[in-house]
Amino acid sequence: MGEILIGFAVVAGVGLFVGVLLALVSHFFAVEENVREKELRAMLPGINCGACGFKGCDDYAAALAAGTAAPDRCVPGASDVATSLADHLGVEATAPRDMVAFVHCDRCHAPTVQANAYEGILSCKAAAMLYGGPEACQFACLGFGDCAAACPANAICMRDGIAHVDTVRCLGCGLCATNCPKHVIGMVPQATAAIVMCNSRDKGAVARKKCTNACIGCKKCEKVCPNGAVSVQNELAAVDYDKCIGCGLCAEACPTGSLKRVIFPDARDV
Repeated sequence: MGEILIGFAVVAGVGLFVGVLLALVSHFFAVEENVREKELRAMLPGINCGACGFKGCDDYAAALAAGTAAPDRCVPGASDVATSLADHLGVEATAPRDMVAFVHCDRCHAPTVQANAYEGILSCKAAAMLYGGPEACQFACLGFGDCAAACPANAICMRDGIAHVDTVRCLGCGLCATNCPKHVIGMVPQATAAIVMCNSRDKGAVARKKCTNACIGCKKCEKVCPNGAVSVQNELAAVDYDKCIGCGLCAEACPTGSLKRVIFPDARDV
């Protein structure tokens, strides 16, 4: 009986010692909580998309509290979050530019060529690892929905074997673009009026054999643009959205229809 009591006393003593030691460590090595950072973090949407340029909402809140970041960098939060952050920081409020995701591929509306039959895991990343995927065009949307799975707003669906974005629901976080192995999805200003519906960097003749709607790099769009907003880079037309005035001349001049006029509805207008 005495041995049991001695053992119990030893265990209790060790437990007491460890408890006191942990209390001392937590007291002397405690990290002081930044109340302002915590308050700013609570105002952010918590998507951790990285669109602000930081790893996530925690890092952005820390930078805001330290005064090293502007309150207008949360794209998903838009003007509401920017205003709240600015008011809390006592600075002038400026809204971030409204951005939406767009799938730069139009193979669902054009006869395309398949290079092989894929029967593996229904994942774009997995398919891309096998000879670049089933599509002959190595720059096309694979249509297995990695972007839709990553979207926190359920703004992407798969239709006719290709991703489609509901720009009203889209938060502009860019997670879909990050998770697209083919880099088919890009973030574009919601106010843009012209967009390239192709992602191919193949030379014109090669691209056209794989998809009849492909950009062929003919530069007709570039030549008619009155503001120098359209240029052909790496065999593919590109629009400088800061220069585009929405005249539509580039879309009219495009012989394959890969450059189109667009109107993205704003959620505030719906």
